[in-house]
Amino acid sequence: MNKAAVFFLASVLAGCANPTHVEHKTQAEVGALEDQRTQLEMDTYTAEKLTALLKVRNQLGADQPGQLSEQISREFMHTPYAADMLQGSASMAEKLVVDFRGLDCFTYMDYVETLRKSTDQDSFIKNLIQTRYVNTDVQFANRRHFFTDWAYAGQPLTNDLTAQLSAHSVTVTKKLNQKADGDLYLPGLPLVERDITYIPSSSIDEKLLSRLKTGDYIGIYTHLPGLDVTHTGLFIQTAAGPVLRNASSKKMYREVMDAPFMEYVQNIPGIVVLRTRQDRQALEEPSVSETGASSAQHPDKTLAHG
Repeated sequence: MNKAAVFFLASVLAGCANPTHVEHKTQAEVGALEDQRTQLEMDTYTAEKLTALLKVRNQLGADQPGQLSEQISREFMHTPYAADMLQGSASMAEKLVVDFRGLDCFTYMDYVETLRKSTDQDSFIKNLIQTRYVNTDVQFANRRHFFTDWAYAGQPLTNDLTAQLSAHSVTVTKKLNQKADGDLYLPGLPLVERDITYIPSSSIDEKLLSRLKTGDYIGIYTHLPGLDVTHTGLFIQTAAGPVLRNASSKKMYREVMDAPFMEYVQNIPGIVVLRTRQDRQALEEPSVSETGASSAQHPDKTLAHG
């Protein structure tokens, strides 16, 4: 790690060495901060881009979560797609990786959600840990490997609005992490039985689009046993129409890009919709009655891969 990155890490974790900052912390809390120092990995390019992104975020304020997500996600446009950017497994110690040189669909979500809630470098690191790991414990077993972990694992980051958005939603019980033959996608992780609700592609219409909001997180549902989704992105409403902003692994793209939303969802099984809990309107969405009236086959270290 070069001098610039080392200086950045020192500034991020400066509170660890500041007696006035830690005097009220327990020994365990101080130890946790020291662990973060040793676990964090970041290159100079990422450190400099993070500073620029935080400046953009602070200029926008925090009143419109959707617009924050749109602007921050736009700053990553054309970033190359890269898999296996995170480090850790059942047999390898987890590292807290921050790397903007390449993104897969899940790390892209990590960084957008974290930046949206952060105002400085210190809060970014704290929020990234909260976003990526259950109980803020930087361990492989505690990483949110599945898209729906954002709504159902540990302290939820989002609300799952899928069932509320469409009367045609379908719920399937799955044993996440278990393949059809009984093997595990990720050795060392337990099976999690969870009801996964999705909206079939045939039911994605203009009425549904009117209920989606810029900044909603979209998971591409899969019928494969053991997985909830095989891809993720953000719903963004643009002047040219709605798009799925995503880190695409398709050979013709392999970068962060906008795909016309309706075209993208035509040939998929369906979608799962999560909305950040910081958007208070997420808790006020009307339910949908039966009449519609208001009332990875080859997963990397995160299973919702590009």
